[in-house]
Amino acid sequence: MGCLLNAHLSFSGKRALVTGATRGIGYEVAKKLIAGGADVIGTGTTDTGRYPDGCLKKVVNFSDSDATRAFAHEVSKLDIDILINNAGINKISPFVDIDPSIFELIHKVNVTAPFLICQAVVPGMTEKGWGRIVNVSSVWSKISKAERGAYAASKFALDGMTATLSAEVARYGILANCVAPGPIDTDLTRSVLGEDGMQQLARQIPAQRLGTPGEVAAFITWLAGPENTYISGQNIAIDGGFTRV
Repeated sequence: MGCLLNAHLSFSGKRALVTGATRGIGYEVAKKLIAGGADVIGTGTTDTGRYPDGCLKKVVNFSDSDATRAFAHEVSKLDIDILINNAGINKISPFVDIDPSIFELIHKVNVTAPFLICQAVVPGMTEKGWGRIVNVSSVWSKISKAERGAYAASKFALDGMTATLSAEVARYGILANCVAPGPIDTDLTRSVLGEDGMQQLARQIPAQRLGTPGEVAAFITWLAGPENTYISGQNIAIDGGFTRV
């Protein structure tokens, strides 16, 4: 159903920014937006990343505070209609063993970068009276589990930031939401859990499998498109039922 709906979405005349567009969910979102006619700018940490065909490349490392601020300043001049904050990092560790520098690094990428980029695009969206912002959170912004202290803290923060942003900008035609993917078969998931960990997790999901980046991207692009006229301030899980049991 989602893919059929997305096939009819038109993003003609819209300019979109997708962070973390070189793999996984971000890659699929950028590809769907381009297919719908959007002018898409995608970020990656290197120029040699796998960007979708037709995507304008922007190289930025969100772990570098100065680079992030410079990029946000550049974005403020790009007349962005649709913002998808997808770039993120994760590192699991027992709570008492979390290195403060790692905690700060995760928050730089997962919270501060989306915050600065949202600030950069909102004035232009307000002036036009239309905008769509989707921040990619995680089911670990709704629930948590052992060894997710730094990551869950960052994703709960992203959800709170998005809810507050929605409260301020929805009146101007800007709809801001989070999408909270559950266990998704991505490079990040594989690097954190490994194959055995992914199989164990799949058995805990009512759907009995991990999701795909394309399934998440289909809903993100719907939220970011013209058919979404009233959903704002939400943190919507795409998780095969994982957070409901």
